[in-house]
Amino acid sequence: MRILTHDDVVRALPMAECVAAMERALIDLTEGAYYLPLRLKARPEGQPNRMGFMPALRLAPERRLWALKEICVTPGNGSRGLDPHQGMVILHDGNDGRPIGIVDASSLTAIRTAAVTAVATKYLSPKTVKKVAIIGAGVQAGAHVDALRCVVPGEAKFVVANRTVERARELAEQKNCAWAPDIRNALTDADVVCTVTGSYEPILKLEWLKSGCHLNAVGSSLAAARELDGPTVKAGSLFVDRRESAVNESGEYLFALVEKYIGQDHIRAELGDVLTKRHPGRTGDGEFTIFKSLGLAVEDLAAAELAIANAERLDIGTAIKW
Repeated sequence: MRILTHDDVVRALPMAECVAAMERALIDLTEGAYYLPLRLKARPEGQPNRMGFMPALRLAPERRLWALKEICVTPGNGSRGLDPHQGMVILHDGNDGRPIGIVDASSLTAIRTAAVTAVATKYLSPKTVKKVAIIGAGVQAGAHVDALRCVVPGEAKFVVANRTVERARELAEQKNCAWAPDIRNALTDADVVCTVTGSYEPILKLEWLKSGCHLNAVGSSLAAARELDGPTVKAGSLFVDRRESAVNESGEYLFALVEKYIGQDHIRAELGDVLTKRHPGRTGDGEFTIFKSLGLAVEDLAAAELAIANAERLDIGTAIKW
């Protein structure tokens, strides 16, 4: 069994390779190659922190593999200089159950989440992308700059905005981006937008967005939280990583539904349907598209498997006899 720490994962999981792996995993999910139950969440009443358990099984006999991500989500970690997501992804042989890998979930989650956003952007964004707006300045914001640079033109301008302007400025300097004094300013003329905040309340208005842009809503993974308001969700062609997850866990979808901005048929398709051409995706440059990312255990499985394989080849991490 091989154990990969945070730094090991950063070395063993290059962003471009992870983007390709996420595309393959979403295709496989759509084609029925995975067993994927909804995540289990534990949150004591009145407490700000929660724990999540995300299992998945790849069914192909020759590649059968179990994965479980156990993760503690601590929103206050940002002020401590820590990723709010802390935990592990555990891989088991899918035939005999032997544990074969333990992978740091903080670094893996940041990379694979941003990689999935890159896949969505590749297939749903307008033909011409000149400006990308990143809303947020935490771990996910930095990972999203790296991921989006894998799929948008090299000359595209990246602009970072955050509630705390100084953090936006710091991230912009680290990633060679521009920064904006506020969200509305960052969104001006942006062809692609990524919201990667911890907000429980909507952070932007529909009228701030460029007509025909593509928006990736990534920050919220709870039914009680949303980054987008009802009018914005109503105006967009909504794509999701998984329909069952969205109708049970997406605050963006559920709030808009309860507020009667949308009906139950508002979700256009899963991203995998677009990748497999079951759905055409964006139908024109004037269409406003939204990708709602919740994060799936199949993504953790595929990313951890890739990290372990690369680590074995490069002799990264710690190998132990189980």
